[in-house]
Amino acid sequence: MSQLLNRRRAGVLCHISSLPSNTASGDLGTEAFRFVDFLQEIGATIWQTLPLNMTHADGSPYQCLSAHAGNPEFISLDALFEKEWLSTNILVDKTLTKQQLLNLAYKNYLANIDASTNQYFDQFCIEQAFWLDDFALFLALREHFNHTGWFQWDEAYKNRDEATLKSANLLLAQEINAIKFTQYLFFSQWLALKAYATSKNVVLFGDIPIFVSYDSADVWCNPHLFKLDADQHMTVVAGVPPDYFSATGQRWGNPHYKWEAMQADGFAWWLRRMQTQNALFDMVRIDHFRGFEAAWEIPATDETAINGYWVHAPGDALLGAIKQAFPNITLIAEDLGVITPEVSTLRDKYALPGMKILQFAFGGQDDNPYLPHNTEENSVVYTGT
Repeated sequence: MSQLLNRRRAGVLCHISSLPSNTASGDLGTEAFRFVDFLQEIGATIWQTLPLNMTHADGSPYQCLSAHAGNPEFISLDALFEKEWLSTNILVDKTLTKQQLLNLAYKNYLANIDASTNQYFDQFCIEQAFWLDDFALFLALREHFNHTGWFQWDEAYKNRDEATLKSANLLLAQEINAIKFTQYLFFSQWLALKAYATSKNVVLFGDIPIFVSYDSADVWCNPHLFKLDADQHMTVVAGVPPDYFSATGQRWGNPHYKWEAMQADGFAWWLRRMQTQNALFDMVRIDHFRGFEAAWEIPATDETAINGYWVHAPGDALLGAIKQAFPNITLIAEDLGVITPEVSTLRDKYALPGMKILQFAFGGQDDNPYLPHNTEENSVVYTGT
């Protein structure tokens, strides 16, 4: 068992966007550090957030543009003023978006390059190249194509023609470097917060959606790992079957993994994903953990989840590969809903704590597994979902 789980802990689930702020969203500035102080003062040792990844326009952290890239909305502008990459009078212009301000900061950084910062930025780009290069090109092209999904781009771009992408990297070099710089700012600020939390004995607890968005750098760069047809369209989409919450089930719309292709290369894509999350967090929740045992596949042409079917997934082999690559990783299984014995067996084999919800507990049945006196050790208890 992970050393983080060898005693009882209390914590708070609060996403970065919910922190106090003078702007549209909370960020990684002063209030984030104050929240760590608050947790220490009340004796809480865990701060859980939702996924930190860069979202689409709808803002959902469970449908992101990358499984690695951080959300620029969480970057604190305060540090940029301190480095004089932004001037305070720029805030008078209320028409500028957060991204435009970040782009301006990059231009000012270039105009007054500091050798130390430049060294750290270069090092970041080298260390994160395994995802950052493709993501920066993806986001620059997405802007070039007016924010349309990659599957709607011209064929040469959609299908990643080598000569076309080489030309695009040259044409969009300035935009690509600005995107990389924005990610450098996010990771630098988050890791500074993480170091501060560690100094206060507060553990940062993250969240991984089991599936990724169809319109993401991950699918664009790795179509062979997803169930797509010859035209790169999804053949099936993810969701859950009808239950007491919904008579038609839930149709999430994410592409399904082509597990045999993933397993053939030792789950390299998953290991890279876990590498990033393991660096950002001390412990991570796997959302929809039951999908590691079997997932509900819905024909992509269906509007509801009714006609889906369960398809087995190699969760045992995947978790084995993750544990071998990251022996000290701390994972939590989101095991809510209809959980089969096979799912429980998989969770227990790797000693992953499951979730208990007090809101589900008091229906009147003595054997309700969510009742406090029925909660077994190695569980994470929440008031609600």
